[in-house]
Amino acid sequence: MPRIAIYPGSFDPVTYGHLDVVRHAVILCDKLIVAVGVHSGKKPLFSTEERLKMTQDVFSPVAAAAGCVLACTTYDNLTVTAAQQNGATIMIRGLRDGTDLDYEMQLAGMNEAMAPDVETVFVPASAQVRPITATLVRQIASMGGDVSPFVPAEIAAALKAKFAG
Repeated sequence: MPRIAIYPGSFDPVTYGHLDVVRHAVILCDKLIVAVGVHSGKKPLFSTEERLKMTQDVFSPVAAAAGCVLACTTYDNLTVTAAQQNGATIMIRGLRDGTDLDYEMQLAGMNEAMAPDVETVFVPASAQVRPITATLVRQIASMGGDVSPFVPAEIAAALKAKFAG
């Protein structure tokens, strides 16, 4: 039976932190589903289509190099429901620090209660990407700052284009 994992997030935009999690995740499963959350109450900088393309473009080479199948999709329901609908039995969650751990432990407990067949796996961030958040990247980019240390080149270019004007 193939090991199918889901890695949910907003990916607005994709950062080196996300890429770090994917590098770890692709060695833990046979198929990784990157699930871009779509929530009517949130107003992302990038459209759903743009975020899907970013995840596909940035994560595909990493998955291919590891021999892992990559699928990118969207979801607008509970993350555990999306996991079950996609056949995932593993949920990948990245951790930067203790604050993330506290929050993620609560989520994992709730998710386990709702979907005991989906196991949460925490992936600790590598030291060099721990401070990176998509929120901070958007703020830096919106003020004309250089985001190249925090995101792949194609994402930096997309951010520059979004804020040029």
